Amino acid sequence: MAVSRRTFVRTGMTGVAAAVTAGLRVGDAAAQPSPRRPGGIDRRALVSRHDVVRTASDPKTPLQVGNGQLAFGADVTGLQTFLPFGTLSDWGWHSDALPDGQTPSDFAGQVWDTHGRPVRYDIPDPERPALSEWLRANPHRINLARIGLRLLRADGTEAVEADLSDCHQRLDLWTGTLHSRFTLDGSPVTVRTSCCPDLDAIAVRIDSPMVADGRLAVFIDFPYANGAEKFSAPFVGVWDRPDAHTTRLRTRGPRRADITHELDDTRYDVGLVWRGGGREPVRVAGHPHRYLLGGSTGTRLEATFLFAPRQTPQVPHAAAVEAAGARAWPAFWRSGGALDLSGSTDPRWRELERRVVLSQYLLAVNEAGSTPPQESGLVNNGWYGKFHMEMYWWHAAHYALWNRWPQLDRGVGVYRSFLDSSRERARRQGYQGARWPKMTDPGGRQSPGEINALLLWQQPHPIFLAELDYRAHPTRATLDKWRDVVFATADFMASYAFEDAGRQVLGPPMHLVSENSDPKVTVNGAFELSYWRFGLRLAQRWRERLGRPADPGWARVLDGLSPLPVQDGVYVVYEGVRGMWTEYIFDHPSLVGLYGWLPGHDVDLDIMRATAHKVWQVWAWDAAWGWDFPMLAMNAARMGESDRAVDFLLHEKFGFDDAGMPLGGSRVATPYFPGAGGLLYAVALMAAGWDGAGKDAPGFPSDGRWRVRWEGLGRAL
Repeated sequence: MAVSRRTFVRTGMTGVAAAVTAGLRVGDAAAQPSPRRPGGIDRRALVSRHDVVRTASDPKTPLQVGNGQLAFGADVTGLQTFLPFGTLSDWGWHSDALPDGQTPSDFAGQVWDTHGRPVRYDIPDPERPALSEWLRANPHRINLARIGLRLLRADGTEAVEADLSDCHQRLDLWTGTLHSRFTLDGSPVTVRTSCCPDLDAIAVRIDSPMVADGRLAVFIDFPYANGAEKFSAPFVGVWDRPDAHTTRLRTRGPRRADITHELDDTRYDVGLVWRGGGREPVRVAGHPHRYLLGGSTGTRLEATFLFAPRQTPQVPHAAAVEAAGARAWPAFWRSGGALDLSGSTDPRWRELERRVVLSQYLLAVNEAGSTPPQESGLVNNGWYGKFHMEMYWWHAAHYALWNRWPQLDRGVGVYRSFLDSSRERARRQGYQGARWPKMTDPGGRQSPGEINALLLWQQPHPIFLAELDYRAHPTRATLDKWRDVVFATADFMASYAFEDAGRQVLGPPMHLVSENSDPKVTVNGAFELSYWRFGLRLAQRWRERLGRPADPGWARVLDGLSPLPVQDGVYVVYEGVRGMWTEYIFDHPSLVGLYGWLPGHDVDLDIMRATAHKVWQVWAWDAAWGWDFPMLAMNAARMGESDRAVDFLLHEKFGFDDAGMPLGGSRVATPYFPGAGGLLYAVALMAAGWDGAGKDAPGFPSDGRWRVRWEGLGRAL
């Protein structure tokens, strides 16, 4: 089955340098000005004090360059010489062959009783298990290529990392350039690696006497897809199936060439230009998909590798790519928000600030493309590289508070592109409006799974994101941009609710945020009820802004929604739950999200405080996920417990490695980027405040230990 390919989008301007002034993936020098506070933060000093330095490769996480749509992970050499880290994109997808004699239309799912009527859900079909698994695993994201150095010792044998000495590597955050240097058998090597801000191109510039004596060359190698693996980290690709795919080299002139890589029905091209090497790439004996650039008589070798679903006519030279990045990244850092904690006396200020700066860099590199990101961005593959729409808020909402609208605007278009298929999903199930998928791909098809089919809390997300957009851009254009999505979302939410004994209930069947209750008996999840009220209220407000009367169906559901479930003076995860605090604690402490992440218009603050304190006392932190801790911090901040808010952002179970990668913990592979997105949203809320917050930096302690200087941040709802 062929994978649909997105058209490769250009700015319409000529040349890499011109693209810097257009809407860049990593930034936009002409972005709408942000509100600023007095203080004049030295943004270059703020960013540069958190440059990443390594002296050896980390086998778990790379250092990366990228532009939001393409990211390249490097080992200590600045390339993928010793460790085959990923070169991943938001457009590179592949599908395995379908099970014999079956097509996706044969999938029937399962029929479950839903308030007395049969509803067919996208739950694995017991009659077609192979097809169900194929639909879960396909399409899957692919590693586009491995680019590295062929390094030869003085005796002519291939070097390993242990042969290197004097290794030093620095990721220059201000320019987005990775600087690497090392020595092999007394010969120095320096490598500069960069990514074009507007084209999916990786550039490398190398200086070493080893170039001239033939002991250093650059290779590019192509793997097959490892689509059957649900998780493939830290490396992506299958290297031992050379006969399953093909590569074809075409020379386009002196030191210019194209390589076409075909994996079944997936095809993409890599355009190459280079300086300082031979006149054309050489296929490496014994490696049918590896090509070598070398053979220079000088000491410098430069190359650019441009990846595209179809080949582009011009490939910029490496110096132009590096220069474009050196203009685009400073424009990114000077735009949007900034947070400076360097005046604080709490010794943890540097670590919190480091996490904030590196999270901004990594999310711009990994999660600023035209489709939602997977949980691990463009570092490696989790869940086959697919993305989860319930997590999109955690990946993307921070861009709104940090006033980085070019990044957010590229991704939220997914709601418009998924609107028709989501309406059809709702129609098939007997609902109105649009029911958004959970685990999906650029085509918007729901991946089979009980949780995937029955999860609910992704539904109000687009209304929340639309409201953030309108807060920053209160224009008719913004209302028109989101109108159909907001109204279709609210239509589904209202039609999903079921009237029972004079009240509106949610479920069953339904899966909660925690994903681990029995969906056939779960009813009126606390977070889901609160999010339903929040979303429907905002949707009615959008009708008012557009000069339309309130929708009576929405109003009927909103007025009749069941109260938040309470037991023994605290909120509980769903109505009628037993043994919640003594027998089993649910994944994700979503109860604190009622007041913190959400503004809590429907909560009793005394009950909320008692609930939060109980969560803090008994929750199983070893099982927590990355975004749980920012959610806890937002809750503590709104309740005036600012010390605890900071503690949650620096909790021992909420880790970030030296590269700023949020650790995945015991539940999921590193990195787990919803933790980084949640951190940025929580910090912005704690610094710039929220509706009704009456002081500056209301989420930070006010006893003098924390000096919070910020500018360009927006307030939370």
